[in-house]
Amino acid sequence: MSAKSDIEIAREANKKPIQEVGARLGIPAGDLIPYGHDKAKVSAAFIRSLRERPNGHLILVTAINPTPAGEGKTTTTVGLGDGLNRIGKKAAICIREASLGPCFGVKGGAAGGGYAQVVPMEDMNLHFTGDFHAITAAHNLLAAMIDNHIHWGNALGIDVRRIAWRRVMDMNDRALREIVCALGGPGNGFPRESGFDITVASEVMAILCLATDLADLEKRLGDIIIGYRRDRSPVYCRDLKADGAMAVLLKDAMQPNLVQTLENNPAFVHGGPFANIAHGCNSVVATTTALKLADYVVTEAGFGADLGAEKFFDIKCRKAGLKPDAAVIVATVRAMKMNGGVKKEDLDPENVEAVRKGCANLGRHVENVKQFGVPVLVAINHFVTDTEAEVQAIRDYVAAQGAEAVLCQHWAKGSEGTEELARRVVAVVEKGSAQFAPLYADELPLFEKINTIVKRIYRGSEAIADRKIREQLRQWEEQGYGHLPVCMAKTQYSFSTDPSLRGAPVDHVVPVREVRLSAGAGFVVAICGEIMTMPGLPASPASERIHLNAQGQIEGLF
Repeated sequence: MSAKSDIEIAREANKKPIQEVGARLGIPAGDLIPYGHDKAKVSAAFIRSLRERPNGHLILVTAINPTPAGEGKTTTTVGLGDGLNRIGKKAAICIREASLGPCFGVKGGAAGGGYAQVVPMEDMNLHFTGDFHAITAAHNLLAAMIDNHIHWGNALGIDVRRIAWRRVMDMNDRALREIVCALGGPGNGFPRESGFDITVASEVMAILCLATDLADLEKRLGDIIIGYRRDRSPVYCRDLKADGAMAVLLKDAMQPNLVQTLENNPAFVHGGPFANIAHGCNSVVATTTALKLADYVVTEAGFGADLGAEKFFDIKCRKAGLKPDAAVIVATVRAMKMNGGVKKEDLDPENVEAVRKGCANLGRHVENVKQFGVPVLVAINHFVTDTEAEVQAIRDYVAAQGAEAVLCQHWAKGSEGTEELARRVVAVVEKGSAQFAPLYADELPLFEKINTIVKRIYRGSEAIADRKIREQLRQWEEQGYGHLPVCMAKTQYSFSTDPSLRGAPVDHVVPVREVRLSAGAGFVVAICGEIMTMPGLPASPASERIHLNAQGQIEGLF
């Protein structure tokens, strides 16, 4: 067992030139746009050339509700990809890019950990290839053009009280949640209330991750509703003629990034919408490209399966025509104990009874994923403090649920620790039992879609909303948006909207306090409970511990 930190392990990686990594997937060197020696973008022209190729098999990695004990979803995604390559399969992984906000806040990076990492880890967790900066710039260009249009006479008749487009930045900054802009006199425009969201909550991020190519990207950008006139008719981004310039800013960002795991296996890292306030999946372009180039593609969806997997199935797969072949739910003994009522500081001693009690959360996720017609495996992400009796308790519980749990030691052993999981995944896929279908039909009314998720996934009694919210949903249906899926924005820590309610609660009420139409992305956001679209920093943020050492290397990032 190594005592090295993730960043120390990543620093010692024996990386191959990115052209060699691309060659393993059949990507010509000329179709890789290098960003240094170890990362590159895959050209749009090459991606277009792949359209007639058949798809490989798609494996989703999801998890139980996150706890402070940690689950290791990205680590398991990387480990499984390495494990599939180890047993002779041509496999690639697809994960999201990291947001700067959580890296400097509390969550840490998004490149895996231990000996199941994607490198270059420091680059991936910081500026990477500039995609998030491009998204931030495109979003804020539209914001600037809105206020500029109003300043120069407001020919579109935008009601300044009903502007829906806020600004974004890729940092946790609670002071910017609610602001007043355009103060300082007539030369600065018309004062109004506004605010900032974090970049990963931007509709531009969702659009980039759901668009199929540049033409689709520009059309979706044009479809963004920026606000309303006094008669409540919508004003679109294309009305301001901002869509073309925004697409120009996003031209390079649309091309997926290729990097490698510690074992030199190909990894696509592209896009990064949050799963608690957005749809939580990497880009459709990256996933569909990987499926044309590899026999097995392992991808992840953010946070627990109640958020990430549901949105992966109901939004991404529905919109992109993807059909997943299997799902892996990541759990840990330590997280089961926390769900069983054990405090974080008391997790080390053996407590089989708490593990059994906490397994209710895992069981709920297994049941839920099966509702989509996707076969399920459970990956037990191993920690050194786990005992055989505790691991066996999870195996027995999962077997009683009609699924199989596999112990994984990829954090310590890399692909050697996921060989068994890889073989079980292949066996499940080759059995061909997947019969994927989304949870609800397109034609179901919007509030009924919300209620369907609340009842069937969260196991709540009902969703509740003020009359004005229900009326807003009805108006959108009348305007032709009723067929859209819903993107639930709620706490990731519980099936309910109460983050302290762990385990598998039932019959709770889910309050919908706001709805937002993301017409360009193609979904309706339902904001439930006390969820923030601009996070704040904790009392002791990670940024206090991040610095450069005497050798100019980054310390404390993860």
